[in-house]
Amino acid sequence: MSQTKYVFVTGGVASSLGKGILAASLGKVLIERGYRVTIQKLDPYINVDPGTLNPYEHGECFVTDDGAETDLDLGHYERFLDVSTSQANNVTTGKIYQTVINKERRGDYLGKTVQVIPHITDEIKRRIKLLGETGKYDIVLTEIGGTVGDIESLPYIEAVRQLKWELGAENALVLHLTLLPYLRTSGELKTKPTQHSVKMLLESGVQCDILALRTEFSIDEDLRRKIALFCNLTKDAVIEVRDAETIYDVPLMLQREELDKVVLKKLGMSLKKEPKLTDWKEFLHTFKNPESEVKIGLIGKYVELKDSYLSIHEAIVHAGVKNNVKTKIRWIHSEDLEELTPSEMKAELSDLHGILVAPGFGGRGIEGKVRAIQYARENHVPFFGICLGMQCAVIEFARNVLQMHEANSTEFDDTTKFPVIHLQKEQVDITDKGGTMRLGLYNCKLKENSTAHKAYGETNIYERHRHRYEFNNAYLEEFKKGGMHATGINPEKSLVEIVEVEGHPFYVGVQFHPEYRSRVLTPHPVFLAFIKASKKYRDDKTKKSAKTKAAKTVS
Repeated sequence: MSQTKYVFVTGGVASSLGKGILAASLGKVLIERGYRVTIQKLDPYINVDPGTLNPYEHGECFVTDDGAETDLDLGHYERFLDVSTSQANNVTTGKIYQTVINKERRGDYLGKTVQVIPHITDEIKRRIKLLGETGKYDIVLTEIGGTVGDIESLPYIEAVRQLKWELGAENALVLHLTLLPYLRTSGELKTKPTQHSVKMLLESGVQCDILALRTEFSIDEDLRRKIALFCNLTKDAVIEVRDAETIYDVPLMLQREELDKVVLKKLGMSLKKEPKLTDWKEFLHTFKNPESEVKIGLIGKYVELKDSYLSIHEAIVHAGVKNNVKTKIRWIHSEDLEELTPSEMKAELSDLHGILVAPGFGGRGIEGKVRAIQYARENHVPFFGICLGMQCAVIEFARNVLQMHEANSTEFDDTTKFPVIHLQKEQVDITDKGGTMRLGLYNCKLKENSTAHKAYGETNIYERHRHRYEFNNAYLEEFKKGGMHATGINPEKSLVEIVEVEGHPFYVGVQFHPEYRSRVLTPHPVFLAFIKASKKYRDDKTKKSAKTKAAKTVS
């Protein structure tokens, strides 16, 4: 078995420079070269996972096939590389310390004093090498969260120092991303912050092998030579990462900078085939040159921070490109809809071509979601509800069609007369919040000729879940008689996974999270169908408006 190679991606000078996009883009180009690549994220926070973090704190919580609640960067990895991640792809300080403390409690250390070095760093190294030891990958990219110099990141940097020494120079390298700020008063790019960041890394015993410079402007050859000289690097190892128009430009930018060649050369690997990225270029061309535009209303309760719905946003974009349209998303806070009059609601939503009601937890903003769904149902606007969005659709239908005016979810009202959404039986005795929901990939059997069946083109599907509450099957027959049908059922537990309303051009609510499985080049089928329906709704609306104007002109 050939030795797996490791590339560590660190950041300096400032946070939020885009280490995740850099790692995902590099991984994409290396895959195009013919190598087997995966990416993992090491997060320095002490939470065991992001599952209990407020979306305002950390953005969305991404879920893998095997039920790991992970950092949102894993979504970038999956979407760019078109590979599935797992529990092993996201490690937090909380997980590291939890494992070490559990070992100490069992007596695994035979009474030794447990310390950061070697016990914590040994566990970090063990986690880093888990994916490489499977034999499935030629290269493992490891993104280290935070910024060099952070106290929280020190054990990870020390683990990298040790691994570089243990694995050897041709088996591990460090790619350091820093900011190259432009000082407008002097009209020049300043290298000193980068020099200090590299020096700080060096003080921890780690010499970076490649330097990626985030910059507003191009770097000339003299500046490259200067940075290379002061940072102990060859000139070809100084890589320009210009601010891009879109994240999808980054793989092509890195290819032009020949980052993949530098990485493979330093790791002693052959270049294999030339990366053409043909499909990626076609995607990017359509993305930048769409035929037309559709307006999608995203109704949520965390819309102030767009990263709270990052995977949904990306899935809409992917589906839009496949439909050759620009998807203009209007972010609508569900609480803002709660007190609107019917005429105000119409004014707020009437120009939309599709309405998507997003997932979430808790009762805040729920009535606004319910009202938006009622508008979509009554006005035949394409509607897509995800997780809580699907549950709100059930509540709305029960109240306004089945006349169960007090219908609700027991999550929001445990005394409701009509608990059309209730807690799963398996969740009743659970008190811990972390990692205890129905998580990961589950089977769903689709009803033939349903909207979902037509979208997927198959009867048995698998989707990722993250929820505690479910459709109450005691009301299944009443909903069916009223015109809302369960068109997707989990065969093992008879759990309702998908609901649709008959006679509506597109009305789909799903209990799972399809956004997690959408990829840049292979959009999710339900998102594809939703955008296609929105496009048709727009066209029909335009034609109707034109006919009305023509009739008025004649009269």
